[in-house]
Amino acid sequence: MLTDRESVLRYCLSLPDTYQDAPFHDPNWQLVRCKKNKKAFAWTYEWKDGFIRVNVKVDPQWRDFWRQTYEAVIPGYHQNKEHWNTIILDGSIPDKDIKRMLAESYDLVNG
Repeated sequence: MLTDRESVLRYCLSLPDTYQDAPFHDPNWQLVRCKKNKKAFAWTYEWKDGFIRVNVKVDPQWRDFWRQTYEAVIPGYHQNKEHWNTIILDGSIPDKDIKRMLAESYDLVNG
């Protein structure tokens, strides 16, 4: 299940031409970027509630769909709320949908 940082990072790094980065000198923040343009498509961090969260870029036409479908998808923390969602990895979202949101974020950033 995609409920921990390692499984999310492993999935993201399985996408073509990606790499992991920790640009903030804080090990809590681990990003996955596209090699081509160095843009991040997955920002992982642990929140005070103990859950790992992942910020993903989202097409505005899908943004509200994800937020309305899952309580664990909220507006992007510390990012543009129109273009980013935060996924709370609390076990309530099926892996297939988490992977879809991660892959869509990858496509939007890499495109």
